Amino acid sequence: MWKEWVAQMVQADMPLARLDDKKQRILDRRPLPAIAIQRIQQALSLEWTYNSNSIEGNTLSLAETRAVLEDGITIKGKSLREHFEAVNHHDAIELVEALAQPGFVLTENVILDVHAVVLDKIEKEFAGRYRTGGVRITGANFIPPNALKVPDLMAELVQWANESPLGLHPLQLATAFHHRFVHIHPFFDGNGRTVRLVYNLMLMAQGYPPAIILRNDRKKYYEALNQANDGRYYKLCLLMSQALERSLDIYLSNLEDRAEDYQPISNLVSDDGDEHGFSQEYLSLLARRGKIEAYKEGHVWYTSKDAVERYLASRKRRRTR
Repeated sequence: MWKEWVAQMVQADMPLARLDDKKQRILDRRPLPAIAIQRIQQALSLEWTYNSNSIEGNTLSLAETRAVLEDGITIKGKSLREHFEAVNHHDAIELVEALAQPGFVLTENVILDVHAVVLDKIEKEFAGRYRTGGVRITGANFIPPNALKVPDLMAELVQWANESPLGLHPLQLATAFHHRFVHIHPFFDGNGRTVRLVYNLMLMAQGYPPAIILRNDRKKYYEALNQANDGRYYKLCLLMSQALERSLDIYLSNLEDRAEDYQPISNLVSDDGDEHGFSQEYLSLLARRGKIEAYKEGHVWYTSKDAVERYLASRKRRRTR
């Protein structure tokens, strides 16, 4: 199965070199301005909490999540559980940030500790404990394994992730871990939040920022996981790489003052296409497929003229080989 997985990774054409280049550009600016880093981390932490909880059905808006976390405000009409979900996830991010250091080694206890924080004050009897019964996932195309197999499967998964026998890139490894974790579904509740936290812990320990799956991509995310269950990993790989690139671009736009370079794709084209004859639909397709540097806010794709030029240059190089 995992040889097939690597083959799918190659076919997915994940922009790994581009991601690593952006990571290195951030590292090259060390020591990073403390105020700028704090501002970026706070914004990403808020986005991460809002989006991850929203994917799981929490109805707090981004502004309401901010009010709960920063001001301790109780939102009228929202359940106590939804408030705890926001606070718990924020606390779990702080745990992940503390753990994400060079030399970090993933253990089952780390996963259980993260899960315990996610379900704190919500389901204490299940927090930090593997499930002891069967579960079914609404909308999924598989049935998770018997609960008796969960401890062994999780031990095998953690060992596999630490040994990385296939020599995968950190993003590929974290994506593979994410999929296998979801398939095992080791907890009665909180699996989605926990796996996205641990997935990002793996990335952050390697010097990357967190890759945040957006609420607007919820349907695409679940479809990608279902396709991965059938052995088709392209969509999941692409979604994860785009999420990571978006976070890298947020850092770079603040550190390199490049925010003005990125515009909605619609701004870069006229009725006859852009200066290269590309239509808005074609540039949007390139963005969705990860062919050009781009990130998504809401339903709008943003890219830059420089990104389009780099895509053209890379296409010309491939043609001359």
